[in-house]
Amino acid sequence: MINQLHKRWWKVLGAVLMLYTFTAGMMIQVPARFVLHETIRNLFFHVPVWFTMILLLLVSLVQSVRFLRTGKMVHDIMAAETAAVAVLFGCLGFLTGMLWGSFTWGDTFSWLFADTKILGAFIGLMIYAAYFILRGSINDEEKRARVAAVYSIFAYMLLIVFIFVIPRLTDSLHPGNGGNPAFSTYDLDNSMRTVFYPAVFAYFLTGLWIASLRVRVRILHYRKHHINVL
Repeated sequence: MINQLHKRWWKVLGAVLMLYTFTAGMMIQVPARFVLHETIRNLFFHVPVWFTMILLLLVSLVQSVRFLRTGKMVHDIMAAETAAVAVLFGCLGFLTGMLWGSFTWGDTFSWLFADTKILGAFIGLMIYAAYFILRGSINDEEKRARVAAVYSIFAYMLLIVFIFVIPRLTDSLHPGNGGNPAFSTYDLDNSMRTVFYPAVFAYFLTGLWIASLRVRVRILHYRKHHINVL
């Protein structure tokens, strides 16, 4: 039991941090800011899910490169499943952003094509939607894995450009872009940092946990058909 707990320490840590995020995020005192008011608490939920998406896609990229180097299908499985969970977190990012925007910007949908950063994130998700369409269009498993791995490398580079580079060159309603000050310069006080940073780890570890379960299911499927992926 102790040995199993040692292997799963990061899952326990993720669950504890997630409980802490939701509890402290709703209870701590937050700075009273114009327009944002109590909606600033969404910083603990909206921003970490986007960070988690980006980190999980980075894991997917690393696994894609490892597949190209080793040819082992387990790396392709890990790349595909972490990307799938990352897209899920991206969708959660849009949902929490829509909720936040309805209170602070006065609209839920029209800002989609009006804000550069949101449009870039949407394009990034569409790029990864094409990643899964590409995977589904190739029947040969080894060929599919190689093509998807190469695509993953370019997809991640485009994602970084659309989310981090282009918004800084144009106008954006988001803090830290288009001349707007970042949260850290006027909103994120010390009390909020004690929740925000653990929240990022909580969501990321939770995403890894979900992806690990999906990977295990895929590996069991391959073993059922007597295919060695390790």
